[in-house]
Amino acid sequence: MRLAYDPSHYRDNTNLKDTIDAVARLGYEYVELSPRKDFIWFYEYPKVDRQLIKDLKRYCLDAGVKISSVLPVQQWSSPNEEERQAAVRNWKRCIEITSDLGVDLMNSEFAGDKSRPVESEGAFVKSMEELMPLFEKEGINLNLQSHPNDFIELNTEAIRMIRAFDKEWMKLVYSVAHAFFYDDGIGDVEKHLEEAGSLLAHVLIADTLNHKAAFGLRYIVNPPNANVTIHQHLNPGEGEINFEALYRKLREMKFDGIVTNSVFAYPDKPEWSNEVTLKSIREGLNIKEGLNI
Repeated sequence: MRLAYDPSHYRDNTNLKDTIDAVARLGYEYVELSPRKDFIWFYEYPKVDRQLIKDLKRYCLDAGVKISSVLPVQQWSSPNEEERQAAVRNWKRCIEITSDLGVDLMNSEFAGDKSRPVESEGAFVKSMEELMPLFEKEGINLNLQSHPNDFIELNTEAIRMIRAFDKEWMKLVYSVAHAFFYDDGIGDVEKHLEEAGSLLAHVLIADTLNHKAAFGLRYIVNPPNANVTIHQHLNPGEGEINFEALYRKLREMKFDGIVTNSVFAYPDKPEWSNEVTLKSIREGLNIKEGLNI
């Protein structure tokens, strides 16, 4: 098992070197390189040159941190063909960067337009047909997650989409903070993991509230019935996820993939947040205190 940290708490006010140093200081051997403006940002062409790649490799070496995965988010499932083509161009560059970093794993989201699911699926398949040869050429694996407001939100549908490509190198990311979107407000984490089975390769740890509970008032949005999609990435124990069941199921499955601290809610106190979340992960998965994995 690899225990990793998503440094989104540091992306807006900390440079790349200091971010990598913070990951090491917080107790992690692995970092999930999530979107940040000075590297690969949401929906944009990567702002990366050879020198920055060289610098990042040095920062990681000096800090004793390895990159577990690179996480770009692009609109590769957009029904708008011009937008889809731009996303594929961006993806190609992201794959090149990942290869140059010596990393063999990327993870991402389905994206697309949930109000146009069939068209979005067609766009996604078209994009994958263009990108799969490059993934295979570079020897890079891909883990995918459904995300609130993507054209795929349900856990079952994400699994089916991944199976449709039938690639050994394509697996599932399970984001705990999205559990109530994965089954429309039930949040049955044990069932989700069981459905995924051998496709499960990556688990993102964070808590959230059930947006369907309390007559839909766990989160209050004004005006009522506004067309928004809302969730949160909280410390375990602050929301309504059944973490006891989650950890128990992962132990039963003898899960041996990547587990990432994916809490984003506390950029003003990231060290405290990490202390709470890392303690939950270590205790829940029986990882010895002080052991970097």
